[in-house]
Amino acid sequence: MGYTALYRKFRPLNFSEMVGQEHITRTLKNQIIANRVGHAYLFNGGRGTGKTSAAKILARAINCLNPKDGEPCNECEICKGAISGSLTDIVEMDAASNNSVEDIRSIREEVNFLPTKAKYRVYIIDEVHMLSTGAFNALLKTLEEPPEHVKFILATTEPQKLPATILSRCQRFDFKRISNQDIIKRLEIVCKESNIEITKEALEIIAILSEGAMRDALSILERCIQDGENKIDEDKIKDLVGIPKIVFIHDIVEAIINYDVDKALITVNKVLEDGKDISNLLWEIIKYIKDILLYKATNNIELYSEDEKNKVKKIAEEVEKERLINLVYEFSELENKMKFSTQKVIVFQAGIIKLCNQLTSSDDSNLEERIAKIEKYLRNNTINTNNSISRNNISQQTNSEVKVAYNNTVTNVVNKEEKKTTTTPKAPKQKTSSYSGNVKEYWPQILQDLKQNGKIVLYTNLLNTQAREINDMTVGIEFPNGLTSFGKTVLEKQENIKELTNLVSMASGKPMNIKYITNVGNVNQVSEEKNIGDLAKESDIPFNVIE
Repeated sequence: MGYTALYRKFRPLNFSEMVGQEHITRTLKNQIIANRVGHAYLFNGGRGTGKTSAAKILARAINCLNPKDGEPCNECEICKGAISGSLTDIVEMDAASNNSVEDIRSIREEVNFLPTKAKYRVYIIDEVHMLSTGAFNALLKTLEEPPEHVKFILATTEPQKLPATILSRCQRFDFKRISNQDIIKRLEIVCKESNIEITKEALEIIAILSEGAMRDALSILERCIQDGENKIDEDKIKDLVGIPKIVFIHDIVEAIINYDVDKALITVNKVLEDGKDISNLLWEIIKYIKDILLYKATNNIELYSEDEKNKVKKIAEEVEKERLINLVYEFSELENKMKFSTQKVIVFQAGIIKLCNQLTSSDDSNLEERIAKIEKYLRNNTINTNNSISRNNISQQTNSEVKVAYNNTVTNVVNKEEKKTTTTPKAPKQKTSSYSGNVKEYWPQILQDLKQNGKIVLYTNLLNTQAREINDMTVGIEFPNGLTSFGKTVLEKQENIKELTNLVSMASGKPMNIKYITNVGNVNQVSEEKNIGDLAKESDIPFNVIE
């Protein structure tokens, strides 16, 4: 006899063996005992929740020669024939592959014949939502008024796709997701009968990964014993399904909390070099942050050892609840961006760097250092995976994505610093200087004040400019090399115009307006890379643009 998968080998043979669906099995048993079985049923629910198993048990129970308390005996001729598949009176049909009008018409012709051995001819139609519109129409009349010896059991995961005319003709039963505790209890029985040694932590991980589906839980369990060893622990499951170890997840989250971009990216690289799936890594990070939030609210978390709980406790004491909630939203948004990107690793790295460089303090002395780190890692970081990037063979498309991610990240960091909200406990005091001389002499000092006060984007786009008085009320700012569209967008922001107007008026000792003057005839306009390069050069930051 060939090998039988665990989920088939341990399929429930009676209602009492079904897990987590007592509200349905109790009703069905009462109907069988009272001899009030309906002519059409609709079993709806997620995958692996017991819809097909319940349909098979119900089909046997109403035909069993020796039923007991609404349960099939599984010993009589009818039950054995149904279990082995030799009983032709119980017909199982997959609507995914038999969804045409002709398939339903064949059923309409068959229902007129009496069953050969059993009391009822039972049709189990799985994934019924896959039937075509014509097939549904052909089934309507038969489903509404079938012969007394015919019963229909329809099963689906998507009842919303069924016509209302079909739904109204069936008794509907909704199968709910199986709880983790019920899955663990069932797995313990399976492991005991299969001589499998498994730890409590491993059972809990399987239950969580199955997401309420018993079939998925048994499939994961089966994968764990394919190496011939019937010993399963937590690490074995994580290696098989590609889940990073909790120590790596902790290090990444801790680095983000502490704004440590070096540690965060180094740990991410280790995980990816081990061949772990980046989507699983992101899911584990979100789950870990959620658990920190849970511990902060309830002082209790499950599925962690004492050492791991102490680490969670340490982070929970160091970070505010609002920051954790914001991280969950940020990572969820990052997950959506990765779904539509062909360079998931780059997008993920850029997201990690962004979260490690959000300025929350009033100290802007380390701003240039943070920008240098962003540039360094987006340029030089290399990952040795199948979808890795390399400095030597990076494609032009990938290079442009790195530049865009860099510019966007720098802009986000600086904009974060420039936004001064009422919730900030201590607003930074801007540095001001005493100006003397005419506008040409004090203009360089104004640029330096912009830099020292953290207005880096504004300062960058004003590099190499000159200022002169046009009249008694206006100062013109000249751009000898032209003005890019990005620079124009930055400089035309109302807050930036107001900032420059105030500084110029203060330097001139009277109210002044400003006007941007560009050299239209010069076609060699400066690029954004040049502006950032000039800033890097002044700040002694190594800067190279990869072409």
